[in-house]
Amino acid sequence: MNKLLMTPVLYSGILFLVACGANESNSKTPEQNTAQHASSQSIAQTYRTESVAEFDEPWAITKLPDQRLLITERKGKLKLFDPKSKSSINIAGVPTVSYGGQGGLGDIILHPDFQHNHELYLSYASKGQAGYGAEIARATLDLSNPAQPKLTDLKTIWQQVPKVSGQGHYGHRMQFGPDGKLWVSSGERQKFDPAQDLKSNLGKVLRLNEDGTAAEGNPFYQQGGVTAEIWSLGHRNPLGMAFDAQDQLWVVEMGPQGGDELNRIVKGENYGYPVVSNGDHYSGLPIPDHHTRPEFKAPAIDWTPVISPSSMIIYSGQQFPLWQHKALIGGLSSKAVVVVDLKSEPVREVQRLDMKQRIRGLQQATDGSIWVIEDGPHAKLLKLSAN
Repeated sequence: MNKLLMTPVLYSGILFLVACGANESNSKTPEQNTAQHASSQSIAQTYRTESVAEFDEPWAITKLPDQRLLITERKGKLKLFDPKSKSSINIAGVPTVSYGGQGGLGDIILHPDFQHNHELYLSYASKGQAGYGAEIARATLDLSNPAQPKLTDLKTIWQQVPKVSGQGHYGHRMQFGPDGKLWVSSGERQKFDPAQDLKSNLGKVLRLNEDGTAAEGNPFYQQGGVTAEIWSLGHRNPLGMAFDAQDQLWVVEMGPQGGDELNRIVKGENYGYPVVSNGDHYSGLPIPDHHTRPEFKAPAIDWTPVISPSSMIIYSGQQFPLWQHKALIGGLSSKAVVVVDLKSEPVREVQRLDMKQRIRGLQQATDGSIWVIEDGPHAKLLKLSAN
Protein backbone atom coordinates (compact mmCIF):
# COMPACT_ATOMS: atom_id res chain seq x y z
CA MET A 1 0.00 0.00 0.00
CA ASN A 2 1.42 3.40 -0.91
CA LYS A 3 1.92 6.00 1.75
CA LEU A 4 -0.25 9.08 1.60
CA LEU A 5 1.53 12.31 0.85
CA MET A 6 1.76 14.09 4.19
CA THR A 7 2.71 17.56 2.97
CA PRO A 8 -0.15 19.85 1.88
CA VAL A 9 -0.73 20.26 -1.82
CA LEU A 10 -1.79 23.80 -2.63
CA TYR A 11 -3.21 25.05 -5.89
CA SER A 12 -4.19 28.57 -6.78
CA GLY A 13 -7.68 29.51 -7.83
CA ILE A 14 -6.50 30.13 -11.38
CA LEU A 15 -5.76 26.43 -11.81
CA PHE A 16 -9.34 25.59 -10.93
CA LEU A 17 -10.65 28.13 -13.42
CA VAL A 18 -8.72 26.57 -16.26
CA ALA A 19 -9.61 23.01 -15.37
CA CYS A 20 -11.53 20.77 -17.76
CA GLY A 21 -14.72 22.50 -18.88
CA ALA A 22 -18.30 21.37 -19.13
CA ASN A 23 -17.91 19.58 -22.44
CA GLU A 24 -15.14 17.32 -21.07
CA SER A 25 -13.19 17.72 -24.28
CA ASN A 26 -9.74 17.49 -22.65
CA SER A 27 -8.44 19.12 -25.80
CA LYS A 28 -4.77 20.02 -26.12
CA THR A 29 -2.38 20.75 -28.94
CA PRO A 30 -0.86 17.39 -29.90
CA GLU A 31 2.84 17.22 -29.20
CA GLN A 32 3.90 13.68 -29.90
CA ASN A 33 2.79 10.24 -28.97
CA THR A 34 5.21 7.52 -27.99
CA ALA A 35 5.43 4.31 -29.97
CA GLN A 36 4.17 2.48 -26.90
CA HIS A 37 0.90 4.40 -26.99
CA ALA A 38 0.45 4.48 -30.75
CA SER A 39 -2.29 2.30 -32.14
CA SER A 40 -0.96 -0.99 -33.45
CA GLN A 41 -2.43 -2.39 -36.64
CA SER A 42 -1.56 -5.98 -35.74
CA ILE A 43 -5.19 -6.42 -34.71
CA ALA A 44 -7.93 -4.94 -36.87
CA GLN A 45 -11.36 -6.35 -36.13
CA THR A 46 -13.89 -5.52 -38.84
CA TYR A 47 -17.41 -4.40 -37.96
CA ARG A 48 -20.47 -2.65 -39.35
CA THR A 49 -22.41 0.21 -37.78
CA GLU A 50 -26.16 0.67 -37.75
CA SER A 51 -27.95 3.81 -36.54
CA VAL A 52 -30.95 2.68 -34.50
CA ALA A 53 -32.46 5.66 -32.66
CA GLU A 54 -31.77 9.18 -31.37
CA PHE A 55 -31.66 10.58 -27.83
CA ASP A 56 -31.14 13.96 -26.17
CA GLU A 57 -27.82 14.09 -24.26
CA PRO A 58 -27.75 10.42 -23.26
CA TRP A 59 -25.22 9.44 -20.60
CA ALA A 60 -25.53 5.74 -19.83
CA ILE A 61 -27.07 2.56 -21.16
CA THR A 62 -27.84 -0.84 -19.69
CA LYS A 63 -29.87 -3.81 -20.87
CA LEU A 64 -32.80 -5.58 -19.25
CA PRO A 65 -33.09 -9.39 -19.25
CA ASP A 66 -35.68 -9.14 -22.07
CA GLN A 67 -33.11 -7.18 -24.18
CA ARG A 68 -34.87 -3.85 -23.91
CA LEU A 69 -32.57 -0.99 -22.98
CA LEU A 70 -32.59 1.61 -20.24
CA ILE A 71 -30.97 4.87 -21.32
CA THR A 72 -30.43 7.92 -19.13
CA GLU A 73 -30.57 11.46 -20.50
CA ARG A 74 -28.68 14.16 -18.62
CA LYS A 75 -31.66 16.52 -18.38
CA GLY A 76 -33.36 14.02 -16.08
CA LYS A 77 -35.20 11.52 -18.24
CA LEU A 78 -34.93 7.74 -18.12
CA LYS A 79 -35.96 6.00 -21.34
CA LEU A 80 -37.14 2.44 -21.87
CA PHE A 81 -36.14 1.54 -25.44
CA ASP A 82 -37.34 -1.49 -27.38
CA PRO A 83 -34.84 -2.47 -30.12
CA LYS A 84 -37.51 -4.52 -31.93
CA SER A 85 -40.00 -1.70 -32.41
CA LYS A 86 -37.31 1.02 -32.15
CA SER A 87 -39.62 2.94 -29.84
CA SER A 88 -38.93 4.49 -26.45
CA ILE A 89 -41.05 5.60 -23.53
CA ASN A 90 -40.30 7.74 -20.48
CA ILE A 91 -40.08 6.02 -17.11
CA ALA A 92 -41.75 8.01 -14.32
CA GLY A 93 -40.40 8.52 -10.80
CA VAL A 94 -36.84 9.54 -11.70
CA PRO A 95 -35.08 11.58 -8.98
CA THR A 96 -34.78 15.34 -9.38
CA VAL A 97 -31.36 16.17 -10.78
CA SER A 98 -29.19 19.27 -11.00
CA TYR A 99 -28.55 19.84 -14.70
CA GLY A 100 -25.67 22.04 -15.78
CA GLY A 101 -21.98 21.80 -16.53
CA GLN A 102 -21.23 18.08 -16.43
CA GLY A 103 -24.17 17.45 -14.10
CA GLY A 104 -27.54 15.82 -14.63
CA LEU A 105 -28.71 12.22 -14.67
CA GLY A 106 -25.76 9.87 -14.97
CA ASP A 107 -25.17 6.15 -14.73
CA ILE A 108 -27.66 3.28 -14.46
CA ILE A 109 -27.04 -0.35 -13.47
CA LEU A 110 -29.20 -3.29 -12.43
CA HIS A 111 -29.01 -5.07 -9.08
CA PRO A 112 -27.34 -8.49 -9.51
CA ASP A 113 -30.64 -10.13 -8.49
CA PHE A 114 -32.75 -7.90 -10.72
CA GLN A 115 -34.69 -10.88 -12.12
CA HIS A 116 -36.27 -11.33 -8.69
CA ASN A 117 -36.18 -7.93 -6.94
CA HIS A 118 -36.43 -5.58 -10.02
CA GLU A 119 -34.06 -3.11 -8.33
CA LEU A 120 -31.81 -0.69 -10.17
CA TYR A 121 -29.37 2.10 -9.27
CA LEU A 122 -29.12 5.62 -10.69
CA SER A 123 -26.38 8.20 -10.20
CA TYR A 124 -27.00 11.90 -10.68
CA ALA A 125 -25.86 15.40 -9.72
CA SER A 126 -27.71 17.04 -6.84
CA LYS A 127 -27.60 20.50 -5.28
CA GLY A 128 -27.25 20.96 -1.53
CA GLN A 129 -26.63 23.90 0.80
CA ALA A 130 -22.86 23.76 0.31
CA GLY A 131 -22.89 23.18 -3.44
CA TYR A 132 -23.18 20.23 -5.76
CA GLY A 133 -22.28 16.57 -5.61
CA ALA A 134 -23.11 13.18 -7.05
CA GLU A 135 -25.69 10.97 -5.39
CA ILE A 136 -26.86 7.40 -5.94
CA ALA A 137 -30.43 6.24 -5.54
CA ARG A 138 -31.84 2.72 -5.47
CA ALA A 139 -35.34 2.07 -6.83
CA THR A 140 -37.66 -0.65 -8.04
CA LEU A 141 -38.57 -0.75 -11.72
CA ASP A 142 -42.29 -1.38 -12.12
CA LEU A 143 -43.18 -2.62 -15.61
CA SER A 144 -46.61 -3.99 -14.69
CA ASN A 145 -48.31 -1.37 -16.86
CA PRO A 146 -46.51 -1.47 -20.24
CA ALA A 147 -47.80 1.99 -21.15
CA GLN A 148 -46.68 3.61 -17.88
CA PRO A 149 -43.39 2.19 -16.58
CA LYS A 150 -42.28 3.78 -13.33
CA LEU A 151 -39.76 3.73 -10.50
CA THR A 152 -41.03 3.07 -7.00
CA ASP A 153 -39.44 2.98 -3.53
CA LEU A 154 -36.79 5.47 -4.61
CA LYS A 155 -34.19 6.00 -1.90
CA THR A 156 -30.91 7.94 -1.89
CA ILE A 157 -28.23 5.61 -0.53
CA TRP A 158 -24.93 7.48 -1.15
CA GLN A 159 -23.54 10.93 -1.83
CA GLN A 160 -20.25 12.66 -2.50
CA VAL A 161 -18.76 14.30 0.58
CA PRO A 162 -18.41 17.21 0.69
CA LYS A 163 -20.70 18.96 -1.77
CA VAL A 164 -18.70 21.76 -3.37
CA SER A 165 -19.05 24.62 -5.86
CA GLY A 166 -18.86 23.97 -9.58
CA GLN A 167 -20.41 21.26 -11.73
CA GLY A 168 -17.53 19.26 -13.14
CA HIS A 169 -15.85 15.90 -12.56
CA TYR A 170 -18.60 13.96 -10.86
CA GLY A 171 -17.36 10.62 -12.17
CA HIS A 172 -20.25 8.61 -10.64
CA ARG A 173 -19.90 5.46 -12.73
CA MET A 174 -21.16 2.31 -10.98
CA GLN A 175 -20.46 -1.39 -11.29
CA PHE A 176 -21.46 -4.44 -9.28
CA GLY A 177 -18.38 -6.58 -8.79
CA PRO A 178 -17.94 -10.35 -8.67
CA ASP A 179 -17.95 -9.96 -4.88
CA GLY A 180 -21.52 -8.63 -4.99
CA LYS A 181 -20.38 -5.18 -3.86
CA LEU A 182 -21.29 -1.85 -5.44
CA TRP A 183 -18.19 -0.17 -6.86
CA VAL A 184 -18.34 3.59 -7.53
CA SER A 185 -15.94 5.96 -9.29
CA SER A 186 -16.01 9.38 -7.62
CA GLY A 187 -14.45 12.38 -9.36
CA GLU A 188 -12.47 15.03 -7.49
CA ARG A 189 -14.92 17.73 -8.66
CA GLN A 190 -12.13 19.89 -10.13
CA LYS A 191 -10.89 20.62 -6.60
CA PHE A 192 -7.56 18.77 -6.85
CA ASP A 193 -6.65 18.19 -3.18
CA PRO A 194 -9.68 16.07 -2.12
CA ALA A 195 -8.25 13.22 -4.20
CA GLN A 196 -5.56 12.89 -1.51
CA ASP A 197 -7.82 13.56 1.49
CA LEU A 198 -9.04 10.48 3.33
CA LYS A 199 -11.78 12.53 4.99
CA SER A 200 -13.44 13.01 1.59
CA ASN A 201 -14.75 10.44 -0.87
CA LEU A 202 -13.94 12.70 -3.85
CA GLY A 203 -11.24 11.50 -6.25
CA LYS A 204 -11.61 7.89 -5.15
CA VAL A 205 -12.72 4.43 -6.18
CA LEU A 206 -15.22 3.20 -3.58
CA ARG A 207 -16.50 -0.22 -2.54
CA LEU A 208 -19.96 -0.23 -0.97
CA ASN A 209 -22.60 -2.66 0.14
CA GLU A 210 -25.77 -2.77 -1.95
CA ASP A 211 -27.42 -0.38 0.52
CA GLY A 212 -24.69 2.24 0.01
CA THR A 213 -22.84 1.66 3.28
CA ALA A 214 -19.10 1.03 3.40
CA ALA A 215 -18.12 -2.59 2.73
CA GLU A 216 -16.17 -4.50 5.34
CA GLY A 217 -12.69 -5.41 4.13
CA ASN A 218 -11.98 -2.01 2.61
CA PRO A 219 -8.42 -0.85 3.38
CA PHE A 220 -9.47 2.03 5.65
CA TYR A 221 -12.66 0.45 6.95
CA GLN A 222 -11.68 0.70 10.62
CA GLN A 223 -11.44 4.50 10.37
CA GLY A 224 -15.20 4.78 9.83
CA GLY A 225 -17.13 7.57 8.11
CA VAL A 226 -16.56 8.21 4.41
CA THR A 227 -12.96 6.99 4.86
CA ALA A 228 -14.34 3.48 5.28
CA GLU A 229 -15.79 3.61 1.75
CA ILE A 230 -12.42 4.10 0.03
CA TRP A 231 -10.73 1.33 -1.95
CA SER A 232 -8.17 3.48 -3.80
CA LEU A 233 -7.36 7.19 -4.00
CA GLY A 234 -5.56 9.81 -6.07
CA HIS A 235 -8.00 9.75 -9.01
CA ARG A 236 -9.09 12.75 -11.10
CA ASN A 237 -12.24 12.09 -13.14
CA PRO A 238 -12.78 8.33 -13.48
CA LEU A 239 -15.46 7.74 -16.11
CA GLY A 240 -15.20 4.08 -17.02
CA MET A 241 -14.89 0.94 -14.92
CA ALA A 242 -15.09 -2.76 -15.66
CA PHE A 243 -13.99 -6.12 -14.24
CA ASP A 244 -12.06 -8.55 -16.43
CA ALA A 245 -12.43 -12.34 -16.50
CA GLN A 246 -9.95 -12.63 -13.62
CA ASP A 247 -12.12 -10.32 -11.45
CA GLN A 248 -9.56 -7.51 -11.76
CA LEU A 249 -11.07 -4.01 -11.75
CA TRP A 250 -9.88 -1.54 -14.39
CA VAL A 251 -10.71 2.18 -14.32
CA VAL A 252 -10.15 4.73 -17.09
CA GLU A 253 -9.99 8.41 -16.18
CA MET A 254 -9.46 11.79 -17.73
CA GLY A 255 -6.12 13.40 -17.12
CA PRO A 256 -5.65 17.18 -17.10
CA GLN A 257 -3.95 18.58 -20.24
CA GLY A 258 -2.66 15.23 -21.40
CA GLY A 259 -2.17 12.05 -19.44
CA ASP A 260 -5.51 10.23 -19.68
CA GLU A 261 -5.06 7.02 -17.68
CA LEU A 262 -6.13 3.39 -17.64
CA ASN A 263 -5.44 2.00 -14.17
CA ARG A 264 -5.36 -1.51 -12.78
CA ILE A 265 -7.07 -0.92 -9.43
CA VAL A 266 -5.31 -2.38 -6.38
CA LYS A 267 -6.63 -2.29 -2.82
CA GLY A 268 -5.36 0.71 -0.86
CA GLU A 269 -3.16 2.11 -3.63
CA ASN A 270 -2.68 5.82 -4.26
CA TYR A 271 -2.70 6.77 -7.96
CA GLY A 272 -1.11 10.13 -7.30
CA TYR A 273 -3.38 12.88 -8.59
CA PRO A 274 -2.86 15.84 -8.24
CA VAL A 275 0.69 15.31 -6.97
CA VAL A 276 1.70 13.43 -10.12
CA SER A 277 0.21 13.04 -13.59
CA ASN A 278 1.60 12.39 -17.04
CA GLY A 279 -0.28 15.50 -18.15
CA ASP A 280 0.03 19.16 -17.13
CA HIS A 281 -2.32 21.79 -15.73
CA TYR A 282 -4.49 23.71 -18.18
CA SER A 283 -2.65 26.86 -17.11
CA GLY A 284 0.51 25.38 -18.59
CA LEU A 285 2.11 24.71 -15.22
CA PRO A 286 3.78 21.29 -15.19
CA ILE A 287 2.81 18.39 -12.96
CA PRO A 288 5.58 15.93 -12.06
CA ASP A 289 5.30 12.69 -14.03
CA HIS A 290 4.57 9.39 -12.33
CA HIS A 291 8.14 8.16 -12.72
CA THR A 292 9.36 10.92 -10.39
CA ARG A 293 7.33 9.57 -7.47
CA PRO A 294 7.46 5.75 -7.44
CA GLU A 295 5.44 5.57 -4.21
CA PHE A 296 2.36 6.37 -6.33
CA LYS A 297 0.80 3.72 -8.56
CA ALA A 298 1.50 4.47 -12.22
CA PRO A 299 -1.12 3.90 -14.95
CA ALA A 300 -1.04 0.74 -17.04
CA ILE A 301 -1.24 3.01 -20.11
CA ASP A 302 -1.73 6.74 -20.60
CA TRP A 303 -2.55 8.93 -23.58
CA THR A 304 -1.10 12.22 -24.78
CA PRO A 305 -2.77 13.47 -26.98
CA VAL A 306 -5.80 12.56 -24.90
CA ILE A 307 -8.71 10.31 -25.86
CA SER A 308 -11.11 11.87 -23.30
CA PRO A 309 -12.50 8.57 -21.97
CA SER A 310 -16.21 8.47 -21.15
CA SER A 311 -16.96 4.81 -20.52
CA MET A 312 -15.55 1.30 -20.76
CA ILE A 313 -16.52 -2.33 -21.19
CA ILE A 314 -14.36 -5.45 -21.36
CA TYR A 315 -15.66 -7.48 -24.26
CA SER A 316 -16.61 -11.13 -23.67
CA GLY A 317 -18.82 -11.94 -26.68
CA GLN A 318 -18.34 -14.09 -29.77
CA GLN A 319 -19.15 -11.68 -32.62
CA PHE A 320 -15.79 -9.91 -32.43
CA PRO A 321 -13.15 -12.56 -31.65
CA LEU A 322 -10.24 -10.13 -31.94
CA TRP A 323 -11.74 -8.00 -29.16
CA GLN A 324 -12.33 -10.80 -26.67
CA HIS A 325 -11.05 -9.92 -23.18
CA LYS A 326 -9.97 -6.49 -24.39
CA ALA A 327 -11.11 -3.13 -23.03
CA LEU A 328 -13.28 -1.00 -25.31
CA ILE A 329 -13.16 2.64 -24.21
CA GLY A 330 -15.58 5.31 -25.40
CA GLY A 331 -13.80 8.53 -26.40
CA LEU A 332 -15.20 12.07 -26.42
CA SER A 333 -12.64 14.40 -28.02
CA SER A 334 -11.10 11.42 -29.84
CA LYS A 335 -14.52 10.56 -31.34
CA ALA A 336 -13.50 6.95 -31.13
CA VAL A 337 -13.82 3.59 -29.49
CA VAL A 338 -10.33 2.70 -28.29
CA VAL A 339 -9.44 -0.99 -28.01
CA VAL A 340 -6.80 -1.91 -25.42
CA ASP A 341 -5.10 -5.26 -24.89
CA LEU A 342 -5.06 -5.73 -21.11
CA LYS A 343 -2.96 -8.89 -21.26
CA SER A 344 -0.01 -7.56 -23.22
CA GLU A 345 3.12 -6.41 -21.40
CA PRO A 346 3.01 -3.48 -21.35
CA VAL A 347 -0.70 -2.87 -21.79
CA ARG A 348 -1.22 -1.29 -25.21
CA GLU A 349 -3.79 0.17 -27.57
CA VAL A 350 -4.37 -2.19 -30.50
CA GLN A 351 -7.19 -0.60 -32.52
CA ARG A 352 -9.09 2.68 -32.71
CA LEU A 353 -12.55 2.84 -34.27
CA ASP A 354 -13.16 6.22 -35.91
CA MET A 355 -16.78 6.94 -34.93
CA LYS A 356 -16.88 10.54 -36.30
CA GLN A 357 -18.82 11.66 -33.19
CA ARG A 358 -18.14 11.96 -29.45
CA ILE A 359 -18.89 8.63 -27.78
CA ARG A 360 -20.58 8.62 -24.37
CA GLY A 361 -21.47 5.02 -23.51
CA LEU A 362 -21.00 1.35 -24.39
CA GLN A 363 -22.98 -1.79 -23.58
CA GLN A 364 -22.42 -5.35 -24.75
CA ALA A 365 -25.62 -6.98 -26.01
CA THR A 366 -26.51 -10.59 -25.23
CA ASP A 367 -25.80 -11.66 -28.82
CA GLY A 368 -22.28 -10.18 -28.66
CA SER A 369 -23.05 -7.05 -30.66
CA ILE A 370 -22.25 -3.72 -29.00
CA TRP A 371 -24.58 -0.83 -28.25
CA VAL A 372 -22.92 2.60 -28.54
CA ILE A 373 -24.41 5.96 -27.59
CA GLU A 374 -23.08 9.22 -28.91
CA ASP A 375 -22.78 12.35 -26.77
CA GLY A 376 -24.83 15.53 -26.89
CA PRO A 377 -28.21 16.57 -28.35
CA HIS A 378 -29.49 14.48 -31.27
CA ALA A 379 -27.11 11.72 -30.22
CA LYS A 380 -27.50 8.44 -32.04
CA LEU A 381 -27.84 5.01 -30.53
CA LEU A 382 -25.62 2.79 -32.69
CA LYS A 383 -25.26 -0.97 -32.96
CA LEU A 384 -21.90 -2.50 -33.87
CA SER A 385 -22.23 -5.94 -35.44
CA ALA A 386 -19.93 -8.37 -37.22
CA ASN A 387 -19.61 -8.03 -40.98
